[in-house]
Amino acid sequence: MFANTRVSLLLYVSLLLPVASSAEPVPFKRAIELAIRNSTAMSAASADVNRLQALYQESRDQYIPQVYFGSGLAYSFGFPLGEPSIFKVSSTSLLLNYAQREFIKAARSDMRASTANKEEKKGQMILETALSYAELDKNQASINILRQQQDAALRFEHIEQQRIGAGVDPAIELTRAKLNTARIRLKIAELLAGADTLRLRLSQLTGLPAKEFETISESIPRLPEVSQEEDLASRATAFSPALKGAQELAAAKLFQARGEHKQLYPAIDLVGQYARFSKYNNYDQYYKTFKRNNGALGVEIRFPFLNKSQKDHSEALYAEAQRARKDADAAKEQVSTETLKMQRTVAQLSAARDVAKLEYQLSQNNTQAMQTKIEAGQATLRDQQQAQLDENDKYSSLLDATYELDKAQMQLLKQTGDLEKWALSTR
Repeated sequence: MFANTRVSLLLYVSLLLPVASSAEPVPFKRAIELAIRNSTAMSAASADVNRLQALYQESRDQYIPQVYFGSGLAYSFGFPLGEPSIFKVSSTSLLLNYAQREFIKAARSDMRASTANKEEKKGQMILETALSYAELDKNQASINILRQQQDAALRFEHIEQQRIGAGVDPAIELTRAKLNTARIRLKIAELLAGADTLRLRLSQLTGLPAKEFETISESIPRLPEVSQEEDLASRATAFSPALKGAQELAAAKLFQARGEHKQLYPAIDLVGQYARFSKYNNYDQYYKTFKRNNGALGVEIRFPFLNKSQKDHSEALYAEAQRARKDADAAKEQVSTETLKMQRTVAQLSAARDVAKLEYQLSQNNTQAMQTKIEAGQATLRDQQQAQLDENDKYSSLLDATYELDKAQMQLLKQTGDLEKWALSTR
């Protein structure tokens, strides 16, 4: 929305005093792509997704027969104490289990919640990278204009020294000039410290060296217009990964509670066993119908009853699921409220940015008028310097107002799900 203004402001600054740097600038899109690729938060979220996918598959695989093979050799004497198997194969699997069905649903909801959490982490990381890049770009422009102010202030100090030496001005004027220069140096130091911090954070996000990180203002995509009539709150609640994650977690807790409750239901397992017997221990002499090949295939049926602790446990989980559902409802309300607030904030910051732009244009006109007065002998050098300083201050205010507006728009894009598409678009 305000990309054209950002470009014009950058061109203005570049004409004033470009910052010398041997580093190759990093385009905005490349910074976002590197942040997505190198993000530690994204890697951790991906690991959580893989873990919960494996747990979901594990819960489903309970219906697949589990086969065990075993063998043992031992010397025996006297009456047989066990079966004389050379080897044994056994198998068990769930056949009918109402509780396991609910546990599978719970695992699936947990997996979906982790996927939503991964998307939320991705959005947060893109937003942080975009805001850090834009703020660093603004700081670099502000440093440029302040260095121009510093040069002008130093020149004015020299002029004051000459005027004081000639007896034109009192000595206090030199002190005022030095104070003005010191204030400018303080602002530059603050901005340089902030820029170094932003470079370090961008380095951590992208993996690029901090000292070599320089921005390209023209590479930042144009922000879209924000309509105050559109129902962005509904779009945000329909998209929000954080809300989806909360809803899936609530569903998982409900399925888990149902599963624990259905542990009181009958369950059927499929079981099978085969064993190859040996005659080495003369077991065939003790049994009339000794056979070397022996097996069994059937079902195991369980009818739980009189398990009050299991019922109490399921009731506790039902209460926890109800709490999770209320938390999800609260999260939905929060997303809706925050989105509407951001939407209205954009309108306010847009008006503030327009005010700053008009004030800057007015200060430019005042500077030009002051130059005309200087040529006509109707103003002093001090008046000219003050007009120039006022113009530079208004320009710095315009930079700040533009950044605050861009920041609010980026946050709103994240809420509605359009941030990644905007960040990876080409200008």
